[in-house]
Parts: sequence; structure tokens; C-alpha cells
Amino acid sequence: MHPSRSRRRARAVIVSALLAATAIPPAPGALAATASPASCAAPGYQTFGPASLTGAIVGATVHDGKAYVVTRGLKPPLLAEIDLATNKVVREVRLPDAPAAGEAEGAWATTVSGGKIYIGTYPVPDLYSFDPATGEVQHLRSFGRNGGFVWSLATAPDGTLYAGTYPDGRVWEYVPSTGAVRDFGVLAAGERYVRAVAADADNVYAGLLDKGKLMAIRRSDGAVRQLAQGPAGIGAVAEHGDRVLAASGTTLLDVRKDGTDPRSVDLGGVTLDTIAFGADGTAYLASRPNGTVYRYRTGDSAPTELGTPRLGEETRRLVPDGDRLTGFSGSGGMWTMDLTTKAVTYTDLIEAGLTTGSERPQSILLDHGRRALYIGGHYAVTVRDLSTGAQRRLWVPGEPKAMVRRGDKVYAAIYPSGQIIELDPGTGRIRSLGYLGQGQQRPWDLEYDPRTDKLLVATAPLGANLKGALSVVDPDTGDKQVYVDVIPDQSLMSLSLDSANGVVYLGGDVLGGGGTPPTKTSASVAAFDLATRKVLWQVDPVQGYRTFQDIKVHNGVLYGVYKRNASWFAMDLATRTITHQGALPGYGEIEVHRGRVFASTYFGGGNVYALHTEAKLLATGLGDEWYTNPQLAFEPGSWNAWALIGRDLARIRLDPRCPALTVPAAVTP
Repeated sequence: MHPSRSRRRARAVIVSALLAATAIPPAPGALAATASPASCAAPGYQTFGPASLTGAIVGATVHDGKAYVVTRGLKPPLLAEIDLATNKVVREVRLPDAPAAGEAEGAWATTVSGGKIYIGTYPVPDLYSFDPATGEVQHLRSFGRNGGFVWSLATAPDGTLYAGTYPDGRVWEYVPSTGAVRDFGVLAAGERYVRAVAADADNVYAGLLDKGKLMAIRRSDGAVRQLAQGPAGIGAVAEHGDRVLAASGTTLLDVRKDGTDPRSVDLGGVTLDTIAFGADGTAYLASRPNGTVYRYRTGDSAPTELGTPRLGEETRRLVPDGDRLTGFSGSGGMWTMDLTTKAVTYTDLIEAGLTTGSERPQSILLDHGRRALYIGGHYAVTVRDLSTGAQRRLWVPGEPKAMVRRGDKVYAAIYPSGQIIELDPGTGRIRSLGYLGQGQQRPWDLEYDPRTDKLLVATAPLGANLKGALSVVDPDTGDKQVYVDVIPDQSLMSLSLDSANGVVYLGGDVLGGGGTPPTKTSASVAAFDLATRKVLWQVDPVQGYRTFQDIKVHNGVLYGVYKRNASWFAMDLATRTITHQGALPGYGEIEVHRGRVFASTYFGGGNVYALHTEAKLLATGLGDEWYTNPQLAFEPGSWNAWALIGRDLARIRLDPRCPALTVPAAVTP
């Protein structure tokens, strides 16, 4: 149904009323440092509506004058139909929960067959269809258990569908007319991701992310052969005529379908999000991190730049149509480029009528002096004025995995580009400090060192690579020193700064970026001297535990939380021996506040603990709705912290003197 003008007015009134209702009062004096026993009275928490609203999208496709996009991070996902003549959302449907346990949050994979839209979801790897003629949504098939992805879908000329999945590294065939399914098996030993697929009358072409291989599967008998080996994981594949193109890191692979005449084209340091062929055999390429679009034909020594529709965007799909190129941006946008004049028209999908929803936040930062709270989401930071409840949504080029404050500026480490940005909360202006490079695209932790006036970043690589890095970044100039493999054959999940002594402590992960066998069996802690830029020492606190989630140093003790073996420990730094340890129901981040050490965890219902000689439960029932890791933003001089209850922003009491706070299940969205 078409949204009416009155519907849009009603939505605006509701949003205005919601903002007014969520005005956040100043901290009450009863919860100051000298809290009385009365401060332990229930309920001990207050919620303020969705922490982060989003219009981000993942999958996108075009059919019969309409575009179809799938939202990212909403439960259940929303499929929106957009009229390409008016650039307005004209219909929205929800993808229903599948019969299996678990809820989908989005769909990277979309394709068209027989007049229907097909959608492959995550983190439940299911296949759905949508019939534009009837508006019916149907669940068709599951390709695995909760935690999996249908990463890619392609339609062969006869209408048969092909799906690439994670974590089983398989290609599946689905015949819409009969529902028949065929499994082609794992295409390379140890492969987890079939990140991209394309299909013609004879073959399916699959790009493997871990192994960097371009594979061809003969549709008639399932025979598998390798067409090309790339220098990095393959994230995009397209076919036309007798050629197949595949994006492998900063290289474009161009090969005949029989495996002959292989060509490698240097992309000049950029990687590709997507590849699409026009009817005349011209290929169009959308790159990251800048969002620039290129044209390429076999025989070109390099792609030809066409323009940058929106700087810093990720492109979910390109659709060439004569002299017009349509693109879909991950943050929730759609654009068209006139290929003759290179003029671009951009449409914000929220303004076009896309319904927003509450997403799982990435990070949180409190600026107590400004009475402002910053919440990182997908392609946005929500800035909340804690005095009035007013909020602004600022676009950022990716996912802010961690944020810190330096003076009146906020700095964020962005995934998946590995970019560091400076955000001016007053103006909303973003300044890029550049990219960490050297494969370090997954930032996990960020701290500011006031002693040296530098930013410190802990990162993991993407793909089949074990070597993470510590980066030291000058926030004024953007100058970077990137210390790759600082803990040998481990990525870095966390860091903790002892500024007084000029030492930063690093927590490792033996699995690196995933997809390649580890060489170590236990995650290490290392002490790194910021003056000499050398590792002072390295230890493995618990043998056989492979991944840290977070570490923090306080009063000569290093506290750690393990991820894959959910537990905590306290290690005396003078002797490097463990003094206390214990199990936890989940994992998350550690925070030091008012001389106490707190751990916030999820995948156990959402709990907060005080760590000392034991883990004392302070709060439970907060929910498991963080996207990256559960975090706490404490208010100075009180035991109150900003956090999440479900997906709602919440202010919770974490006074160690009080009984454990229990949030009823009915409160957690």
C-alpha cells in the first residue's frame, strides 16, 4: 500500500512525542558518592527508548521498475519496495520468523527469479520469497543453524537459484518450481565463506573469502574446478559472455570461463564491494573505502574512475541500465549516476519513507562535561543531550567499534575500513585521520594517552591472517606507526594503558582474522613500552584459552575476560601470576570506576559483575543486544552507568553495596 500524506504526518507527530518523552533528567542527588541505603531501593534502573535507530540496508535488487532493499539490524528484517520513478518507498513487509529457533536481522543476499524476489538472511541462514503481485512472503528453506549467513544469491538463466553460505563454505542449488535442493559441498578444505556467486547456463562461479579462490561448478554434474587463485579473499564475482571477474583484495581477477587467459588488474589500493555488467559487456565497480565507482573492460590496464556518489559509503549493489547507473548505499541510501554527464542524484531512504527501527549498538561514550552521550551504530553516531533528551543522528563512514574523547573532540575506530575519524560534536563535522592499512581493518579497542597525546588502537586483520597490530596515531596530523605482529601470530582484541609508566598492555587472540590454522594454543598478554616501542614481556595467563575479550590494569593488577572460554582472572603484574579467577556465563568488556573493577557480559542474559577476589553479581537481565561487546559508561561521582536494557538506552545503578539488580524479563525488549 502507498503511504499517505496523513500517515507521514502521523509518523512525524509520534517521533516528536517520543523524543519529548525520552528527555533525560540530570542525575538525582540520592545517587551521589555518599549514597544512603535508600539508594538500593528498586527498581534501580530507568530506560529511555531505543539507543540507536537505523535505516541501514544490506541486500538490494531491482525488478520491473521497483527496487527492493532489506534493512540491517532490525528484528525481524524489513523488505522495502521503492518506486524508481518517484524514489519513494511504496510498500514494506516484514520477514516472518522461520520455524527454526532464532530471528533474522538482515539479508545480504537478494535476487530475482520468475517475477519473485528471493532473500537470504542472517544470522539464521534462511531463504525467503516475496511475490510483488500478491504481497506474500514465504519461508522456503534453511541452510543451517542459528549463527550462519546466506552471503550471496544468484539466478541462472533458467531461474534456478544458487546460494553461497557461511560457516560451512558451501554452494547450494534451489529450484523454485519444485523446491528441490542440491548441496555441492565444501569447495576448498577449511573454507568458511562463499562470499559471492554468479551463474550462467552451464556453471556457477563462487568466490571464497578465506582461501581467495575463484571456483567454477558445472551445473549438470556438480564437478568443481579452480579458475583462479587471488592474493586475498574474494568478495565479489560477476560474469558476462566468456569472462568472469572477481575482486580479490586490491586486485581485480579477469579470466575466461574455461580458466584460460587469466589477467590481474591492480586496483590502486582500493577494494571492491560489488561488480555489475552492463548489457554491452562494460563492467562497473564500486570501491571502498572511498565509495568511488569505476568502469572496466577486458584489456584495460586499469579501471576508469567515473565519480564518487557519496564519499566513504559502502555499495550494496550496482544496476546498470543504458546510460543510467543505480547504486544502493549501506547506510540507507540510493543514488543514480548519469553515465554521460556523471551527475549524481542521491536519495536518503529514511526521507523516502523507509521505516526506521532499533538496532544493536556498537559502542557508547559519555561526555559528562557536555552532558552528552554518544552511541555508535551502523553508519551513525547518535548524540543525546542528557539535560534535554534531544538527540541528533550523525552519519559516519562505517561502524564505530570504539570511541574516546580528547578535549572537545570524539575519536572513533571504524570497521570495516580500519579508518580513524575525528568527530566534532558541536558541528557534526567529521575529519578522517586516514586508514591503518597493512590489513588492519577490524579495530577492537581504542584509548587516548594524555601523556603522549596519542591514540592507541588494537586491531585484528580481515580474513585468513593471524597478525594483528598495535597502532599509535597522532590525532592532529594523522601520522601512524603500525606495529604489526606485536604479539607473534595473534591479533589484538584489547589494550589497557598505564599512562604513568608509559606502558600499554595488550590482549591477544590466536585465531587472528579467522580462516587459517593458528600456530599458538593460548592467548597472550604483552607489555609494550611506548617510549622504546618494544615488548617488555609476554605471558599466557591460562593455558589453552585462545581469545581475550578485554583486559584492564588497575593498582598493579591486570584483569582479563576470555571470550571463547567465558571466564575472568586477576593477575599480579609484579609476579605475573594469577591470584584469582572464575567462570562467567558470558563475555564482554571491563571498566574501572571509583577504584572498583566491573565486567559487563552478554550471551548469558546480560549481566554486570564487580571483580575482586570473586565475581560479584551486580545486575542481571539486561539482555544480549549489544552488537560488538557490552559496555558501560559510568557517571563520575556516582554508581550510575549508561548501558542497554534490551536495545533501549538505560541508566542503571551498579552500587557494589546494594543487592544485585534484577531486570524483569518483561522489561527487556
